[in-house]
Amino acid sequence: MSNLQDPRVLFAAERTLLAWNRTSLALIAFGFVVERSGLLVRALAPDSLAAKDLAITFWLGLAFIALGAFAALYSCREYLVVLRSLTPAEYPPGYGARWGIVVNLIVALLGASLALALYVR
Repeated sequence: MSNLQDPRVLFAAERTLLAWNRTSLALIAFGFVVERSGLLVRALAPDSLAAKDLAITFWLGLAFIALGAFAALYSCREYLVVLRSLTPAEYPPGYGARWGIVVNLIVALLGASLALALYVR
C-alpha cells in the first residue's frame, strides 16, 4: 500500500504504462520493417541474398514483433500490480484508470496477430 493519498502516484504509473505502450508499438513496427526488408532487398537485387539470409530477416522480424507484444502484455500486468497497491483516495473521482490496460491489451493482441499472420503466410 502506498498510503500517500496523492493522485500523482497513479498518474506516474499511468505515464509509465503509456511509455511501455510506445515501446511496444516501436518494437512491433521495427520487427515488421526488419521482416519485410528481406523482401525489399530480394526485389532490388535478386542475386545478392541467399535464401538463408532471407530466413534470418524473417525470424529476426518475428522476434521483434513477439517481443513488442510481450512487452505490451507484461506492462499491463505490472500496471495492475501498482493499481492494486493504491488506496481509493489516490484515484480522482470518476477517473477510469483501466483504459490504458485496454489499449495495451489491444496492442498485444494485434502484435500477436501480426506475428501469427506473417508466420502462417
